[in-house]
Order: sequence, then C-alpha cells, then structure tokens
Amino acid sequence: MKRASLYTGLILLVALWGVLLPFADRASFTIHMIAHMGVVAGVAPLVAISLSGTRFDFPARWPWFSPIVASILELAAVWVWHIPALRAVSESSPFIAALEQITFLVAGLALWLSCLGGLEAGRDGRRMAGAIGLLFTSMHMTLLGALLALSPRALYGSGDVSCFGIPLTPIVDQQAGGVIMLLVGAAIYLVGGVSLLATMLNSGSPQASRRRG
Repeated sequence: MKRASLYTGLILLVALWGVLLPFADRASFTIHMIAHMGVVAGVAPLVAISLSGTRFDFPARWPWFSPIVASILELAAVWVWHIPALRAVSESSPFIAALEQITFLVAGLALWLSCLGGLEAGRDGRRMAGAIGLLFTSMHMTLLGALLALSPRALYGSGDVSCFGIPLTPIVDQQAGGVIMLLVGAAIYLVGGVSLLATMLNSGSPQASRRRG
C-alpha cells in the first residue's frame, strides 16, 4: 500500500508540475488553485502515507514538530502566497512560481506526515493533535475559499484568461478558484481530521482493548 501511495503521489505531481502548469494559462487563478489543491490535498497525503514509519519520517526524530505547529506553518504558506501582490509576481516569474509550488508541497507534506507518522509512543495524542490540525486547516481553507468566491471584485489580474480553453473574466476565474478550494481542499482536510479522530476513538474502545489483550 505504501509503495502504491508513493507512485500515485509522484504520478499526480508529474501531471501537475510537468503537464498542467507548463502548458495551461498560468495567469488563470483556477489553474493555480487546481495545482495548489492537487499538491497539498492529493500529492502530500499520498506521499506522507508512504513515508510514515520509514527513515524519512522526520516527526519520529523531532517529537516537538507536532501537527499543530505544522498546521500553523501551512496556514502561513497558504495565506501569504495568496496576497495579491505575491500572486502577481508568481504569475510573471517562473522562478517565483516554482518556489511557490515547492512551498505548498513542503508545507502540505509536513502537515500530513506530522499527523500520520511519528513514534508509536503517544500515538493517540498525536492523532488527536493531528485531527485538530487538519480540522483547523479545513476551517481556514474554507474561510479563504469563501472570501475568494464571494469577493465582489477581482483580486488577481485584470484581463480575461483561458482555463482549459474556456475564456473567463478575472472575477469568474477567481470565484471558480475559490470554489475549488472549498470543494477539494477544505473537504479533504475535513475528512482527514474526522478519520484521525475516529481512529483514535476506536483504538480506545473496549473492543479494541480486548483485541490488543
């Protein structure tokens, strides 16, 4: 399962970074959001599953790097890179765009691995912290997605863009990107948080205790 998760994550990453971003209209905020959500809510959890319990499981070596710390770092990465001035720079500079994408990948991978990896000792506590971290991330992505989707004016760009051949005005492009963040990013982090919480509660049930005994 871990090998399949790794290969699936890498294939998705190649599709996003090697096909979508180079050949799509990088000025499109919708394209940006598809790549962003694909990296943090698709590639990152898949790769984190494959790395948990291996020598690359850095939360096992750094117990202080909790899911709460990781969720705050992801919040900073997501909100800072969506400042309109930085978005404009990213659209105009391939180097800055690459730095942006790498930041999303590192922040997403750090959060998911901090939730799914770590030492066996204290695993229930880490799961609880992971559930809180993922639910917190889901909430701030919901907030940002809603702000982008409901904004009365375009925050990014001033001209029409093309999204998979469909011409979009700046405000419609921004609204579509906000909806993608709401439907994909917020939902996946919510499911991840609830799943961790359910796993923790199930591990402490009498039935689970009897099975371990």
